[in-house]
Amino acid sequence: MKVFKFGGASLKTPERIRHVASIIQSHAENNLLVVVSAMGKTTDLLETLVAPAASAQAVNTALATLKKYHYDIIEALFQDTAGVYAAVNAIVADIEKEITLGDGDQRYDQVVSKGELMSSVIVHHYLLSQNLHSHWLDARTCIATDSSFREGKVDWAKTATNVQPLKAVLQKHIVITQGFVGRTPDGLTTTLGREGSDYSAAIFASSLDAASLTIWKDVAGVMNADPKRFPSPIVFEELPYKEAAEMTYYGANVIHPKTIKPLANKNIPLLVKNFDDPSLPGTRIHACTVENLPPLIVFKDHQCLISCKVTDYTFISEEQLGVIFHALSTLDIRINLMQNSAISFSFCIDFRESKVVKLIGMLQQNFEVYYNTGLTLITIKNYDAASFERYRQHPGVMLEQSSRSTLQVLVK
Repeated sequence: MKVFKFGGASLKTPERIRHVASIIQSHAENNLLVVVSAMGKTTDLLETLVAPAASAQAVNTALATLKKYHYDIIEALFQDTAGVYAAVNAIVADIEKEITLGDGDQRYDQVVSKGELMSSVIVHHYLLSQNLHSHWLDARTCIATDSSFREGKVDWAKTATNVQPLKAVLQKHIVITQGFVGRTPDGLTTTLGREGSDYSAAIFASSLDAASLTIWKDVAGVMNADPKRFPSPIVFEELPYKEAAEMTYYGANVIHPKTIKPLANKNIPLLVKNFDDPSLPGTRIHACTVENLPPLIVFKDHQCLISCKVTDYTFISEEQLGVIFHALSTLDIRINLMQNSAISFSFCIDFRESKVVKLIGMLQQNFEVYYNTGLTLITIKNYDAASFERYRQHPGVMLEQSSRSTLQVLVK
């Protein structure tokens, strides 16, 4: 049994959806579960609908764009549109209702999760139209989480129990389901974090003891640098789980950070394959040893540097660090880089405005707080002498930290 995952870029046009179907058809003899993301930029449109400062005009424009985008894809893919139109229209009706209910992270999850539902419904109906035995699955009936909206934490035991009936379904059908979504104990929808569909696929693969998980991307495999920033990055043929996990921790966005652990725990290989040319070997992430890896260079944009300075010129103590870390833990904020001096503690985090504002408010009760936004964190893992010197001399360095194998610089 295998798990495939297709992201939004692989589903953004009718031509690409047809190509997805051809890839699925070429593997249809295997027990296959397919996880899909929302199509194209659907998630961005849905986020506009729940943005706190969104005007009525912005909401109406985004909603109209959302409908037209999906309806145009349906018109291009289907001769008989009645069934798929009805299914998508029902989801659209839910969106229109839920954008008027509540606020905050709970409303975000109820609305933004609908992109994956629409995508999976369209793919499912298209496979049926191509005479493939497709079974549509609501992932929320399987992936159980707590009530941490926007960052749902998986209840692994309950999820494993929920998933078991799928084994019989997979004997006769290709299962099409959604990434990114789960369900609370009281029946509300949660999301697993932005770009969380990779993680969903890993949850299904782990719970079903899959032979492998394949993530289909618009790149040739896992590379040592972003091809949009570097002209000739190196494609890794294989990587150890640990190396891949550290890459995602530092911000390499080819794989969601939470994807590796559930696969490594079950020794399930992760294959990163090229969507446009499936004949390319891609990258295999598994239990292996690879010597002399080249420097891995990761750029992580939209960073915020926060510095906490004691107000009475005493030194930063363990007690004061405890106050800072308690605030970070309360708001579920992860540090990407940290450094302290005698009287201040500085750390770098992803910039999410609402959380940063709350964090600064909490920290100002005990410290003088300074912050900078719009920064980029550059990480060079497995650096050599040339890359070490090059990035230490990068213009606009605000913070620098190095270890035996890793250099990080935070730049304007």
